[in-house]
This record gives sequence, C-alpha cells and structure tokens, in this order.
Amino acid sequence: MPNIDIATLVIIAANVLISIKGFNDHYFFDKYKFNIAAIKKGEQLRMATSGFLHADFNHLLFNMLTLYFFAPVVVMYVGEVKFVAIYLASLLLGSLLSFYFHKDEPYYSAIGASGAVTGILYAAILFEPSMSLYLFFVPIPIPAWLFGVAYLLYSIYGMKSRAGNIGHDAHFGGAIAGYIMALVFMPTVLTNDLWIVLLLAVPIVLLFVLHKLGKI
Repeated sequence: MPNIDIATLVIIAANVLISIKGFNDHYFFDKYKFNIAAIKKGEQLRMATSGFLHADFNHLLFNMLTLYFFAPVVVMYVGEVKFVAIYLASLLLGSLLSFYFHKDEPYYSAIGASGAVTGILYAAILFEPSMSLYLFFVPIPIPAWLFGVAYLLYSIYGMKSRAGNIGHDAHFGGAIAGYIMALVFMPTVLTNDLWIVLLLAVPIVLLFVLHKLGKI
C-alpha cells in the first residue's frame, strides 16, 4: 500500500466532503457544477468547483482510488507543492478543453475530478513509464506507457463518437496538463526516456490535427 502524504490526503478529503454535500444538496450541486451557459454568464468559478463534485459514490471512489495509487509516484519525484500544482492545472485545463469543445452547447454540464486525476496519472507514467498497471478487465499487467497511449486514443474516439456519459475532453485536457508540467518540473525525462515522451505526444498531436480537419 502506498504511503499517503498530507497534500493527497487534503485533496481526497476535499473531494469527499464537497461531493457528499452535493449528493445531499441539489441546489449546491447545480450551483457549482460545470455548465456552459452559466460559465458564459460569468460563473467561471464552476470550472474549478466542478472538479470536486461527483455523480455518485462509485464515481467518487473510482477517482479517489486512482489518485491514491498514483499520487505517491508524483510526490516522490517532484514534491507535494508541485504535485498540487499539477493536480490543479490538470483540473483547469480539463475544464478549459471541455469548454472549448462544447462552447456552442449551452446545456452541456459535467462534474468530477477525472481531469485532475488523469493529469496525475500521466505525470506518473512519464516519471515511471516501465511500471505495470493492473486493470479489472485485463488479466495481465500492462506497461504504463502503453496504457497511456491507448487511453488517449480511446479518449479521441470517445470525443468523436460521444461514447457514453463520460467527459473524454476533460480527461484529455488533464492528460495534456500532466504531460507538460511533468516535463517542466523534471526535464531529465526528455533525456532518460525520450521515446516515451515522443510516443505519448502522438495522440495529443493527433487530436489537434483531427480537430483542425473538422473531424472532431
């Protein structure tokens, strides 16, 4: 079991407390969720607060467990302050990318820490690309770098097809922030694992090429 640091503990506690408040208070939930029309009216705070609300306990549990397992990797490499910076930047870029892709859909709403958590996951992958990930539906360990590439490609598919009730664009925005900030905070990754850095950049470049071509 990973040792949990105070920064991760505070973030998890904030997510749990705010989410529980949202579960029991529909006005609070509606006031702070991500919503295009409300943000366009000047309620930009929703781009941050929505990242601490969740749809239900399972949604909350999945995000917090993922954070619990991967946060220690990031903290070990860059420390708690930079870990928090990556988390918040990933949350905000996830919201910004969602706003960009859905700006003409006034009723579009979203909640969840998935963008922020995905940013932490991708930073962890860059720091430890050879670590193995175990997924519930796959009986063998998967190299972290392979999971990272596959997940971003799946996110592109999800954005294109609107597959499921999932904020794929927020996940992608979070991944981009985690990717960039990991390189900024630890540039030695570029020399130690350049091929991993380049490989993880492929889906990011592909997304913007497809968007430029009007495919997404």
